[in-house]
Amino acid sequence: MTTNPPQLLNLMRARRSLRRYEDEAVPDACIERIMEAAIWAPSAHNRQPWRFVMISAAASKDRLAREMGARLRADLSRDAVAAAVIDADVARSYARITGAPLLILLCMSLRDMDVYCDERRNSHERTMAAQSTAMAGQNMLLMAESLGLGACWVCAPLFCQELVAQVLNLPEDWMPQGMITLGYPAQSRERDRESWRTRALWR
Repeated sequence: MTTNPPQLLNLMRARRSLRRYEDEAVPDACIERIMEAAIWAPSAHNRQPWRFVMISAAASKDRLAREMGARLRADLSRDAVAAAVIDADVARSYARITGAPLLILLCMSLRDMDVYCDERRNSHERTMAAQSTAMAGQNMLLMAESLGLGACWVCAPLFCQELVAQVLNLPEDWMPQGMITLGYPAQSRERDRESWRTRALWR
């Protein structure tokens, strides 16, 4: 066994969630490689339930950011969050969405998944589809890192799935799960991890 960390582990350690980008388009060749990486993720029953929406037009990003911001404001208002905090959160959300050269919305579809006669197994099938889509997203993040791009997984679409689907006019079976912001990084970050030993049991 080698004493040096393998190249893939180094890549994983180097990856960070970056939210600020240079004003430079992501090359088509990079997008092709990121999407190729996505579709080679494991998937339940090999049904490949992931679906992707590329969002690069400024008008599309602006509308999506404004609609999602309005929903965020409404949700936080119901939570009785202070107005100044709400304003800051909405502004930050808008800046992150519109400031990325490219957004890739990850959706899942149950069209090809198994259907059972009981809700327990159907619920597990939905979870399996969501897990598969998330694994595709991880492949995308690692490929982006390998290409010198910054990226960040954004969970916000999960909180307003119907709204996002309506704004982007998605097919009926496409259910938003998350969104990756993508571009050449305009920031760097240092983060650490707890040892896996603090999160594991031996049996």
